[in-house]
Amino acid sequence: MPTVSVLAYPGMSVFELGIVTEVFGLPRPELDVDWYRLTVCAERGAVPVIGGAVLRSDFGLDDLAAADTVIVPGVADVRGHCSPALLDALRKAHARGARLVSICSGAFALAEAGLLDGRRAATHWRYADRLAARFPAVTVDADVLYVDEGDVLTSAGSAAGLDLCVHIVRRDFGAAVANAVARRLVVPPHREGGQAQFIESPVAEPEDDAVTASMSWALANLTEPITVATLARRAHLSTRSYLRRFKDSSGTSPIRWLIAQRVQASLPLLETSELAVAEIAAAVGFDSPVTFRHHFARSLRTSPSAYRKAFRG
Repeated sequence: MPTVSVLAYPGMSVFELGIVTEVFGLPRPELDVDWYRLTVCAERGAVPVIGGAVLRSDFGLDDLAAADTVIVPGVADVRGHCSPALLDALRKAHARGARLVSICSGAFALAEAGLLDGRRAATHWRYADRLAARFPAVTVDADVLYVDEGDVLTSAGSAAGLDLCVHIVRRDFGAAVANAVARRLVVPPHREGGQAQFIESPVAEPEDDAVTASMSWALANLTEPITVATLARRAHLSTRSYLRRFKDSSGTSPIRWLIAQRVQASLPLLETSELAVAEIAAAVGFDSPVTFRHHFARSLRTSPSAYRKAFRG
């Protein structure tokens, strides 16, 4: 079993902890894979949480540092300092090859441990300026949902942390397992990390049913050559109006969304079929294998061939 440890810290919201336990802690025998073994760790045995409750754990910082994946869901105070013992545990975990993950303000702990120096990192948009000011060696991206730097991953606020956790499942077990977990959680199976944190109109207005319908049509016709003009005609809108309303309701552009859907559609084919990469590129609507490889690498930081090889063991 891959092991995951999560830090419980004083003053935390139990929702922050719940994100991690819901994804990595629940048994999932229906998936027929060696699921994660989760450990909740605390610097001290008793941890007061929001609402007056107290969480108790028999696992400490040594256990935190010993896991394959170490998750810091937040810090008690973004203006203060983490304890030397916690910073030491994070450095030890990283030195022995563990994967380090932060959610929301947890990026402050990774940054203070020096693990984000020279890296791009995400945090909640409320904390982005403070993180950048305190740790100038970190390239803070205030706009994205999460950043995957391979061995160190960071995310924005709590809901983005859920996206990142599902992304980690996808990295570890592939698209089919991640999609099954997402269905059980009743969340989208994949939100691209580069998607905007803040959307002006998070829920589409009723009149934008036309935009939603155009997106549904695109998903059913990914092999077709689809342009913004094509989608705008489907929505019975001018191109300019369509671009504005698409961005207002989704937080991204039609082309960026379409590329993400095509990359997403390629994953099950890479995992389960014997089709050549060029055939898969055509099957999901990319005009050439070169274009497919380019966008795949930008999205997943690996090549289609390497993804297939890694997934198949």
